[in-house]
Amino acid sequence: MNADPFDVIVVGAGQAGPAIAARCSREGLRTAIIERGAFGGTCVNVGCVPTKTWVASARAMHLARRGAEFGFDAAPLRVDMARVKARKDAIVAASREGVEAWMRSLKHTEVLVGEAHFVAPRTLQVGTRRLTAPRIVLNLGGRAAPPPLPGLDAVPTLDNVSVLQLDRVPEHLVIVGGSYIGLEFAQVMRRFGAEVTVVERSAQLLPREDEDVSAEVRALLEAEGVRFALGSECIALAREGAQIAVGAACGDERPRVVGSHVLLATGRQPNTEGIGLAEAGIRTDARGYITVDDRCATSAEGVWAVGDCNGRGAFTHTSWNDHEVLLGRWFGDDARTLAHRIACYALFIDPPLARVGMNEAQARAAGRPLLRAKMPMRRVGRAREAGETQGFMKVLVDAESRRLVGATLLGMSADEVVHALLDIMAAGQPVTTIERTMHIHPTVSELVPTLLQQLRPWP
Repeated sequence: MNADPFDVIVVGAGQAGPAIAARCSREGLRTAIIERGAFGGTCVNVGCVPTKTWVASARAMHLARRGAEFGFDAAPLRVDMARVKARKDAIVAASREGVEAWMRSLKHTEVLVGEAHFVAPRTLQVGTRRLTAPRIVLNLGGRAAPPPLPGLDAVPTLDNVSVLQLDRVPEHLVIVGGSYIGLEFAQVMRRFGAEVTVVERSAQLLPREDEDVSAEVRALLEAEGVRFALGSECIALAREGAQIAVGAACGDERPRVVGSHVLLATGRQPNTEGIGLAEAGIRTDARGYITVDDRCATSAEGVWAVGDCNGRGAFTHTSWNDHEVLLGRWFGDDARTLAHRIACYALFIDPPLARVGMNEAQARAAGRPLLRAKMPMRRVGRAREAGETQGFMKVLVDAESRRLVGATLLGMSADEVVHALLDIMAAGQPVTTIERTMHIHPTVSELVPTLLQQLRPWP
């Protein structure tokens, strides 16, 4: 069978793939973009977009319940989950259709819908068609990884995809996994009216975070009625009538949490099986992630991997950065590599948690002299006026260079305020640049210069 020649083939229309195809189109390259499912990938369909619509609905309900604090009375709320879902579905559909329309409008670009797999190096089969190109980009994405729990096959469970299809509020949602996905759904569902229990193997929520951060997140969620079963080392599932029992500890007298629904939020895995990576000479690691260098190149000449499938980041923003690094290599207008980027992410509970750079354990292990400052959000006038005083801001600074090493912000608008600190890290500037800059009042950001003025030697 003769192969149809292209200049570039992009497999997957998630965050990075469409942007790569669009740039190639502008460069006049004959491009194919292949998608087997929903255009827009995880973020648009089952990640950022739908979950943040739920976060917005849940926050509106939460504020309405707090009406007495702000000087008004509201009638008892009735949560209509079907309408919440309909709003989410409409926003997702508009985003997904927008991505597909964009791809189909590109010049020099052909959109193919179907499964792709390698039949030889730089050669892919899609249905009855065979395609070849000197440049192939894999934007395969990832999915939930079910944990190996006893009883898992005997009970119905939800993951981050199926939970978004609920049109009724669960009576009692038991979430296995106390990290980012699990905690976002925990707060949302509690605000919708469900009883919520989070079961976590570790003795600490969010084990990548400092102890004070994890404790504060737990406290603010407990204040809303979320319950926690931490240190649950022997998690097992079993039916109990129409309910599901989750064993949460070891021993004969194991305490159990009984709920109506169970959400598994324990990890992710790449969508790298079934595409014939071995036939193309593309290596993966022990977890199935495609190994890449700092420019997203795989072990096979002419093949690159971007996004969740390369194991170099599990966020939409890291996927987008992958595409920028790759195009900089191809078209010579950007010398960045993956090694240049600074770790940054947010947990979109309310109020949000945002972190850049190192945590305290990492900074301490680096062995450099450090300065530290920490201030509560109740010091922020804007937060007091809004009734949003939970949380704190803290920073770690190199004592010699006065450059920022890491920062953790938990509180009102933390996911936005943190970018001032991220930008100064990227610019390689000392924190005195922010400390001596006049900020607008009244804002949350105005606490940052004050915070930096409190730096003291640490530990």
